[in-house]
Amino acid sequence: MPQKKMSPDIHENEIIFKAMFQECSDVVFRELTIRGHTKLLMIYVDGMINTETFESNVLKPLIYEGVPQGLGTIDSITYMCEQELFSVMQISKLFDVEATVERILKGSVALLADGEAIACLANMKQVESRSIEESSSEPTLRGPRESFTENLRTNTTLLRRIITTPKLKMKSVTLGTLTKTDVVIAYIEDIVEPKLLEEVLFRVGQIDTKGILESGYIEEAIEDTHLTPFPQMLNSERPDVIASGLLEGKVAILTDGTPFALSVPMTFWTGLQAPDDYYERSMYVFMTRLLRFIFILFGTTTSALYIALTNYHQEMIPTKLMISIASLREHAPFPTIIEVFMMEVVFEGLREAGIRLPKTIGPLVSIVGALVIGEAAVRAGIISAPIVIVVSFAGIASFIVPRYRFGFPLRMLRFPLIILTGMFGLFGLAAGMIVILAHLTRLSPFGVPYLTPVAPLVNGWIKDWVVRYPRKLTKSKSDE
Repeated sequence: MPQKKMSPDIHENEIIFKAMFQECSDVVFRELTIRGHTKLLMIYVDGMINTETFESNVLKPLIYEGVPQGLGTIDSITYMCEQELFSVMQISKLFDVEATVERILKGSVALLADGEAIACLANMKQVESRSIEESSSEPTLRGPRESFTENLRTNTTLLRRIITTPKLKMKSVTLGTLTKTDVVIAYIEDIVEPKLLEEVLFRVGQIDTKGILESGYIEEAIEDTHLTPFPQMLNSERPDVIASGLLEGKVAILTDGTPFALSVPMTFWTGLQAPDDYYERSMYVFMTRLLRFIFILFGTTTSALYIALTNYHQEMIPTKLMISIASLREHAPFPTIIEVFMMEVVFEGLREAGIRLPKTIGPLVSIVGALVIGEAAVRAGIISAPIVIVVSFAGIASFIVPRYRFGFPLRMLRFPLIILTGMFGLFGLAAGMIVILAHLTRLSPFGVPYLTPVAPLVNGWIKDWVVRYPRKLTKSKSDE
């Protein structure tokens, strides 16, 4: 499609731009006359520019001080831009109408003069943004309290403050035919794998959509497969987490308008690691990770295991305990699998309600709701007491996953395991776990096996798995 050039006639240019900004009440057209004969037209979006800077650096010199003298004929806007007669840092010239419109919508002021088929663009963008605060989704007991904001340049600055080297490269791309969203792809030269970087750049370049409103749009567009519940990219709003990934040779994707950045690729073990693991002593980290892995295994399999033992393998339960469970289930109207399934659905519903409700009442509703519903269901004889205990334990165990998005697939997998166990007992549970393990071994986001460094085995993997060795005994990729 051929580009539309501007006309030397300022009135014709005004008609063209007003037609493109038709019914855009926030776009301002301001006409000026300098020395009684030079007509100027200024176009900008009200609310997106720094008004004080615009008035003091552009309007005041033109209206009150006049164009500078002693430099020859300077009735040309082009000449004024070339001589940097405006005290604005970023000045550029454009001949294309559509490119000028795009720059205006991103916070620049367009200055057009009669008799010149060119626009002088002054970058005066000023958009209100949230201040740097502590992350609400990734709290930590020890470590930096900063988190990303919705402003892209603020986020890149936070990364630059951590990694102060020119080897930290940042490539900018624009995605979305309508939103024109700015996206930055960050990596560290000589540390990132060239094939990984090339693949990320290729996939991002292939995105064809009308709009990018959040980094989740990019994540879904470039992931390897949609047929898996496990996330293939780590999303975080903590600069230290993203910087740590860059130091390990990963690629970061930052999107304007969202505080969540992507780190590519992600492995299974990354989802089980918390930022605190690298700020505390290694002995504390070993105990915490061991507890975390045990609880994650219990949280995924406890409900299914209870069904298998009570329905198919009663001989594996101590006699006194089995008699107690049987007596409590004597008046239960539903089979065990139905009871467990019902309570799991109710628990997930209460969890979701607690997240969506306002912060002041969300936790109260989820906790009180679980207690009231569980107690009422047991008293009414709809659910047996052991079911409430088992489901509550499984639900609480799932909260130990440090990253919410990684805990979601582990909770999802409980439901197919419950169905398999209700049909085939422990054999169904074992078959389900084998299928999950086989699926994980087949996952390879961006060419990196999902179970790395355990499968395939990588030399030195034990130094940062369940045990995190002291830093004196380890050597990261960035230190090589």
